[in-house]
Amino acid sequence: MSVMAATFVRNWRITLRAYPWTYFVGTLATGVLTIGVSMLAYRAIGGGRVGASFTAATGSADYLGYVTVGAAALTFTTRMVLWVAKAQITEYREGTLESQLLTPARRLPYLLGVTAQALSTTAVEITVLVAVATALGVRLTVADPLTLLAATVAATVAVVGMSVPLSALMLAAGEAHITQNTLFTAMALLCGFTFPTSYLPDAARWLGEALPVTWALRVLRAATLPGTDVDPWPAFAVCVVLGGAYLLLGLSILDPAERRALHRSARA
Repeated sequence: MSVMAATFVRNWRITLRAYPWTYFVGTLATGVLTIGVSMLAYRAIGGGRVGASFTAATGSADYLGYVTVGAAALTFTTRMVLWVAKAQITEYREGTLESQLLTPARRLPYLLGVTAQALSTTAVEITVLVAVATALGVRLTVADPLTLLAATVAATVAVVGMSVPLSALMLAAGEAHITQNTLFTAMALLCGFTFPTSYLPDAARWLGEALPVTWALRVLRAATLPGTDVDPWPAFAVCVVLGGAYLLLGLSILDPAERRALHRSARA
């Protein structure tokens, strides 16, 4: 717990002193543009109506609410992955990874500290995004706060579970941008942020089902879109199991990846 708290405090101090506000603007702009373009297409092209296939696939005719929840979830996912997955390679680039490895602290409490700080920062960004969407006329309701809490837990487990293996891959490869952007592109296509996954070919749909973010998004939509044809609790259970499996895999390959990064640094 002390490692987690110390990491949380350290990262907040860094954020307060040297927060790149361009990240905030870029994050907000991406989400707002997604909602704005969808709103324009819905009204100018769709005439304010959705097709029967969309209603059948989602259990709801609220297209703008569907897209807004997806845009907020995609923002949450990408921002959290950026914070958590890049934590170790940032230590490596700054020359502090070796010092970190020499400490008796375990990796999981450190990563949980990074996650806690990332959650607090990302929550502000999501709040602003939802406020802008509300100003544009989108209306979201929370019929069951418990389901919304479960969705938040599921989303956190999902992104942490996927971030740790990604962190190991970044360290092993000594590269971050191509690796993370490949994951972001795959998630945006496969997880159903802006359209139902049933629209995908079977092979792509099954790939999406293997990602815990897909299941977390279903819980979130069940909490915020009345009438959505999703039972949140089985989806929550699948998300937690998948996220836990990804996390265990990531922790098992993180140590070899750290050693590979240090060997590469020593040869240089």
